[in-house]
Amino acid sequence: MTRALVIAPQWIGDAVMSEPLCARLAARGERLTVAALPWVAPVYRAMPQVQAVIDLPFAHGRLDWSARRQLAATLRGRFDTAYVLPNSIKSALIPFFAGIPQRVGYQGEGRPFLLNRRLPNTGGRPPMVAFYSALAGFPPPKGEHPKLHFDADRLASVTGALGLVPGGYFAFAPGAEYGPAKCWPASHYAELARSLHERFGQPVILLGSGKETTLCEEIAQAAPGACRVLAGKTQLIDAMVLIAAARGVVSNDSGLMHVAAAFGVPQVAAFGSTSPEHTPPLNPRARVLWLKDELQLDCAPCFERTCRFGHTRCLVEMTPARVETALDDALAS
Repeated sequence: MTRALVIAPQWIGDAVMSEPLCARLAARGERLTVAALPWVAPVYRAMPQVQAVIDLPFAHGRLDWSARRQLAATLRGRFDTAYVLPNSIKSALIPFFAGIPQRVGYQGEGRPFLLNRRLPNTGGRPPMVAFYSALAGFPPPKGEHPKLHFDADRLASVTGALGLVPGGYFAFAPGAEYGPAKCWPASHYAELARSLHERFGQPVILLGSGKETTLCEEIAQAAPGACRVLAGKTQLIDAMVLIAAARGVVSNDSGLMHVAAAFGVPQVAAFGSTSPEHTPPLNPRARVLWLKDELQLDCAPCFERTCRFGHTRCLVEMTPARVETALDDALAS
């Protein structure tokens, strides 16, 4: 059995989209250990094919040269192959320092000495599932999509601790780490929450990081009695469980959107500055809304963090009623 180390990407959505690669490697008999930054590691704990997860003790954006060498020393002799998913030089250092015989990845930022099996860089913005899956060494099959899993006991435990029941609430993820040009307006989320609460008598939980607490509180205040703010109050692993057990999910193009897709939850994804042609939710129960063609927006997709025109029409003109109709359709599916 090949002992394989996977160096994970640093974003939640990218981590989710690496699941088909992990599935392919495990299916051919490779025993997988994933090395991931702490805010990404929980994603791999929802992949049954991953045997172990190493939390990397590095700060975001830093080289941490000596720390990488020290960690690599503890890994020496433990792995036969390493798959380096990010394109950065620093992400390839640990497998190199650890002397792992086969080190696989894209050419990236010029890594001829760090990797000994290199794929040529792809141009533009490739579909991420196929981008990662190709590292398995042969063309990925069509139609691959990520799948995450928690057992029923885990769902019942986490929801029960919060006074919730699986399928008895909706979940909104109104933030986006990338920037406000990805975010459907807070007032729209609030209007949708009020309507869902009135129709179904079920709460709407608001999920996100601590940085999104203020945004979620704004939504809750505009929808009295409809929402519970859990942003900043749950670890990522528990937020993932809450998404997996939700009746339906509404989000922006974000990491939690991809989490919902990987659990197959009925969902609506609102796209603004980014493109569903690049990073769609790969879920047959997902409904994607993007107003580029309808509004004839030549600026879309701009991939900007903030709208350079200051109006974000691509999201503001996406009405709550329209998102609710799309959610009803997803639920009916």
